[in-house]
Amino acid sequence: MADPTDFARRVRARERILGYWVVLASPVSTERLARLGWDYVCLDGQHGLLGYSDLLQNLMAVDAGGSAGMGRGAANDPTPIGRALDAGARGIIVPLVDSAEQAASAVRAARYPTSGGVRSYGPMRSALRIGPRPAEADAGTVVLAMIETPEGLRNVEEICATPGLDGVYVGPSDLCLAVGGAYPGDPAVADEFAAALARGARAAADAGVAAGIHTRDGAPAARRLGEGYTLATVASDLTHLEQASAAHLEQAKG
Repeated sequence: MADPTDFARRVRARERILGYWVVLASPVSTERLARLGWDYVCLDGQHGLLGYSDLLQNLMAVDAGGSAGMGRGAANDPTPIGRALDAGARGIIVPLVDSAEQAASAVRAARYPTSGGVRSYGPMRSALRIGPRPAEADAGTVVLAMIETPEGLRNVEEICATPGLDGVYVGPSDLCLAVGGAYPGDPAVADEFAAALARGARAAADAGVAAGIHTRDGAPAARRLGEGYTLATVASDLTHLEQASAAHLEQAKG
């Protein structure tokens, strides 16, 4: 069996890692996606259409497909973070982190008391993947803090320096709004947005932690990796299903 902590090691070593984003409660399609060779598949527990049983079943599908399962928590709170990890997620992306204090709270929620955290012991199926000893689980669990608000951007250097945090993860839609955009991708703030992206990547590099980012397809993912990001997610199953169907419809119309 492969080392269950290898994914965390790669993230912490700032290796280039690619993942895919899932919002649908469809374990069969999730398993197929996980078989394609993505380093990880992330299940969106914040904006995705996934309940807890869906999270569990889709994490099992990711494991069957051979990728590492990640989760985006519904909030920076020990309950959704702990439940995602207990269900078998190899790591957690924590939304709306505005300060180093909030980043430290996210780290504590994902770590057991033996590592200074507050995670309650009840690993359920995660013990089959990472652990079951708390120290082993902590060594193999990734914690990323999302940078997506004006406060988060203002404090990104301090957030990146948070002890125990494995990296930051930029949410570009919210970050565009954070720098004054009227909507995600607003060209009126293109320069400000580019500066914010560069600042996030630089802060992570200076702190020696991973720099993650969300992207709409493979081309910007490759570009962001070339700009200093070390982890890029391509989104998402629902979006790509719609795009593929629309393209076939246009072809069929001639």
